[in-house]
Amino acid sequence: METEGARTDRLGLLLDQFDQAREAAQVRLTGLGDEEYLWEPVAGCWSIRRRGEAATPRAYGPGKWVLDRGAPDIPANEYAEIARQAAGGMTVAKIADDWSVSVERVEQVLAHTGAPEPDETPVTTIAWRLGHLHSCFAGQWEWTFGERRQEPQLLVDFTPSADSALERFWALIDRWRDSVGAVTDEQLDTVGFSQYPYGSDPDDPFIGVLAGANREFIHHMAEIALLRDLWRAGFTTPR
Repeated sequence: METEGARTDRLGLLLDQFDQAREAAQVRLTGLGDEEYLWEPVAGCWSIRRRGEAATPRAYGPGKWVLDRGAPDIPANEYAEIARQAAGGMTVAKIADDWSVSVERVEQVLAHTGAPEPDETPVTTIAWRLGHLHSCFAGQWEWTFGERRQEPQLLVDFTPSADSALERFWALIDRWRDSVGAVTDEQLDTVGFSQYPYGSDPDDPFIGVLAGANREFIHHMAEIALLRDLWRAGFTTPR
């Protein structure tokens, strides 16, 4: 059903939200240069780094450059997602397996104890945010519309070139959008239509997966926009 050109069906609402966010993000990323892309506003940032120079214990990627990834934990900004997973029927053991943490850690989060201190959440570069999004969407496409066999962490060849990263990213995003646009109502309601192994996708109806993917895209692009604002304003670390 449409009203004056605006879609009001379930898929249409999610597609319109995604399209608007994508358009705004592409405008905000216009003119991104390599130095800004790799800029580390504070010490200890997560970014992309040459293999062998990674600052984190579980950095990943198939090529010469890898994406920082820390020791297994559940960041404070994901506590609400853990509660949602538990409320949706996922067992504590399954949640722990998805996040690669102990059952005790999940129980702590669900009891609102053991929260990390604010300075334990890393600041990340634009390169990291963009690489993280690229990796997530590439993995979800492969495990939803693809062959469902390739390891998600080996799908994106990370690069220190902002132009190359953006060219590859937008191509992947367009492929995701085209595939999602062809999803049927029945598929929207199918639990496990996406079998993406890092998260709750196999346990969720696909409409929930799409809503989560939109949220992931929007919030990381908002963070990238803020980093661009700080760069443009000549931000330096306070002494």
